[in-house]
Amino acid sequence: MTEVKATMAGSVWKIIAEKGKTIKSGEDIAILESMKMEIPITSSSDGVLKEWKVTEGDFVDEGDTIAIIE
Repeated sequence: MTEVKATMAGSVWKIIAEKGKTIKSGEDIAILESMKMEIPITSSSDGVLKEWKVTEGDFVDEGDTIAIIE
């Protein structure tokens, strides 16, 4: 199990990957918006996207868990 973490504080602008999708390491799964910049959040491992811990519009701090990949 891998926890995908926010790399910086910001709002979850867009969720790209759907729950249940097979994800490859380095694949973008969501986009954060911070200070008018779009920051892609990528998976650090291969696996299946088991769970989202956020929804679009949520605010996250750096280090918050965004998704779980198994």
